Amino acid sequence: NSFRGRWHTTVLDCTFDRDAADSGEALRTAIDRLCAEATAAVRDGKVPALVLSHDAVSEDRVPIPSLMAVGAVHQHLIKEKLRTQTSLFVDSGDAREVHDFATLFGFGSDGVCPRMAYNALRDLNRSGRLYAMNYRQHIEDDKAIENYRKAAGLGIKKVMSKMGISTLASYKGAQIFEAVGLAHEVVDVCFTGTTSRIQGAGFAAVAEDLLTMHTQAFPHTLRESGGSAAARAHTPLLPNPGDYHYRHGGEAHYNDPASMAELQYAVREHDPAAWERYRKHSIEANKRISLRGLLDFDVDPATSVSVDDVEPASEIVKRFVTGAMSLGSISAESHEALGIAMNRLGGRSNTGEGGEDPVRFSTMANGDSKRSAIKQVASGRFGVTAEYLANSDQVQIKMAQGAKPGEGGELPGHKVSTEIARVRGTTPGVGLISPPPHHDIYSIEDLAQLIHDLKKSNVDGTVSVKLVSEVGVGIVAAGVAKAKADHIVISGGDGGTGAAAWTGIHRAGIPWELGVAEAQQTLMVNDLRSRVRLQADGQMKNGRDVVIAALMGAEEFGFSTTPLIALGCIMMRKCHLNTCPVGIATQDPELRAKFTGQPEHVVNFFYFLAEEIRAYMALLGYRRFDEMIGRVDRLKVNEELFHYKSQGLDLSPLLQPGTELNPEAFPWHNQTQDHGLDAALDHTLIAHAEKALTSGQRVYYESSVNNLDRTVGTMLSNRVATLYGNAGLPDDTIHIKLNGSAGQSLGFVLAKGITLEVEGDANDGVGKGLSGGRIIVYPHQVTFDRQKDFIAEDNVIVGNVACYGATSGEVFFRGKAGERFCVRNSGAHAVVEGVGDHGCEYMTGGRVVILGDTGRNFAAGMSGG
Repeated sequence: NSFRGRWHTTVLDCTFDRDAADSGEALRTAIDRLCAEATAAVRDGKVPALVLSHDAVSEDRVPIPSLMAVGAVHQHLIKEKLRTQTSLFVDSGDAREVHDFATLFGFGSDGVCPRMAYNALRDLNRSGRLYAMNYRQHIEDDKAIENYRKAAGLGIKKVMSKMGISTLASYKGAQIFEAVGLAHEVVDVCFTGTTSRIQGAGFAAVAEDLLTMHTQAFPHTLRESGGSAAARAHTPLLPNPGDYHYRHGGEAHYNDPASMAELQYAVREHDPAAWERYRKHSIEANKRISLRGLLDFDVDPATSVSVDDVEPASEIVKRFVTGAMSLGSISAESHEALGIAMNRLGGRSNTGEGGEDPVRFSTMANGDSKRSAIKQVASGRFGVTAEYLANSDQVQIKMAQGAKPGEGGELPGHKVSTEIARVRGTTPGVGLISPPPHHDIYSIEDLAQLIHDLKKSNVDGTVSVKLVSEVGVGIVAAGVAKAKADHIVISGGDGGTGAAAWTGIHRAGIPWELGVAEAQQTLMVNDLRSRVRLQADGQMKNGRDVVIAALMGAEEFGFSTTPLIALGCIMMRKCHLNTCPVGIATQDPELRAKFTGQPEHVVNFFYFLAEEIRAYMALLGYRRFDEMIGRVDRLKVNEELFHYKSQGLDLSPLLQPGTELNPEAFPWHNQTQDHGLDAALDHTLIAHAEKALTSGQRVYYESSVNNLDRTVGTMLSNRVATLYGNAGLPDDTIHIKLNGSAGQSLGFVLAKGITLEVEGDANDGVGKGLSGGRIIVYPHQVTFDRQKDFIAEDNVIVGNVACYGATSGEVFFRGKAGERFCVRNSGAHAVVEGVGDHGCEYMTGGRVVILGDTGRNFAAGMSGG
């Protein structure tokens, strides 16, 4: 209790009397008592360190949740202007996982002692279970605890990093969280200022949960027998709550054994009765798990129509897409099965951020196609070439992933096979993680530029932006619509991932219902909804889910987990370990051989789904799908489903009609964005390069250029890639000399055979995604004539983010480049006379010669080249 005579602590009891625990008021009173004791200790006792302790927990004392205790004391001391005069530590019995520590620090704790976790490790060691889990190697208690602390520390760093925070001092008390299902009475006291849009459980509900758990730990038999040794010997084991794996009687999951079995039987045998059992099972599961499960349809029988009058299933299935599951996270067999199925339906499959083998661009002998219509472009730029983009119907910018917002895509080394490394342009066996998106997207203007780049890379396709369901996503969606995106995805937090660690997935992201509702409302208010198509994504299971999403404003619907279950997934939740026993989420050849899924299974699933949707449309009186988009007035809350914890929910934020916010706005997509392509310099370049494109003749053309000329050479590259693929044309077949200052993204995905020579300088993004072309930039002769002492190598010649994600080709810059030069380069060769900070980060291939300074953080995360 002392340190050199200066430091001393006061321990505050974080428990309250069990006999009063069934009252929310008792919990609130206990928290108020804790705050008063903390104030007195700091103000009167000048105590430099407070310890909130669960040490007094017993059969008669119930613990106050440490997060509520920390948050309340922290906020109270701030209000009393005393927080900076003391430190706040937690001696906790309920903190054990990374999220527990992250929230404790985030709501004001300076340090945590996970007492119960340490005791549990010691008990595991005494019982021999650690010995068994450690490959029959003995481990000391202290070493086990040290390993646990190290793992927890790494997890906390991971959480901080995805929020863009570098130091714990900045993270402490930052409260970067959103509460889902917590009443304002709790938030105001314990988590002041935290967003909680739909309210929910109050002190009474929390107290009831505490009493339930306390009774499990201290059964009445123990209390009645005085806690004798004999009674303790017969204490039942605490149940496995089933947080990470399905356990009968545990936490409810969307996917349980019964529903998966019914779904697989239905799609393999084309059995409507099995589908009906699956449908009912999934709807009942939704009632226990999701917000949409608490909603019901407002049906007027007088307006219902015959299902024969409803839009056919063959049209409805075109609104379905499969999620962005990359080749690498799942096997080639399952990835290709999804592609074939969606092409048969007229829907779209998504490459994910792992690229796509060009072999899949060709039509198969039987007329099928494995090609994914949606090509994703993430910060990792894996496999993103001119040919890849040209072979798309839609290019999707992955700003974030709903299941793990803030993190880039991740692939463990054991899943990076030779095949995967070839497609991604990386090294086999070396783990991959995409850089944070801000490496090339610092602002909405940068995003707008990337949208423009991608539109020019495939003028006939659309550009989508994938956003995460979170508070404020509506404002972001409005900015994305103004930035000329054609399509917006709102991704919910319930989905999975085939490669990430559990820490990145659990307690991250929020339901798509909140995000879709906010996006629809904000886009309507700003009269932007008609410019974009809106897609909802995240653990949709049945036609009811789709109809609710449509009524909230979505017109397209993403499915990932459920199509994989249709293909045979049994939810072992070992995706990140490469040990999937059914050959889906693995690159192991022996396990991949066990894959039995067929495209027909996915086709059957989506047709069952479409027919269910048609039945709901008939019930609601809609003949065309478009008619029900945004008709949230046809939804109502089913209060019969509320229980002690959910009865405080206020779902009205989900049910605000956009037409009431702006009656003049159109509630679904009905106009195209103007991308400003008519004025592009590339039209002139293509006209002068026609002989090279059609007969391979060498062409030389000279033109002036200014900074209004953005993304020069990309539309021309699209023509080359469409005609000749990645092989392109022989070097220097098309040589274009530009005089002046080139605008942003000069030579984006420049194709092989094209040379861009610039006498002058260039803005940001030169050679992004370079795909075999050659770019040369050097100062204009006028500069040397006017400034006799001008030294090229001492001056910046190109801006930031040059050669980001380049895959092949050459660049030569006579002068310095800005920051983030050649980030994620996987094959290009570059010569430059100095770079700014963060050069060559995450490089996996290629060669860079820097004849000068390199700046800070050079080559961080570089694994090849």
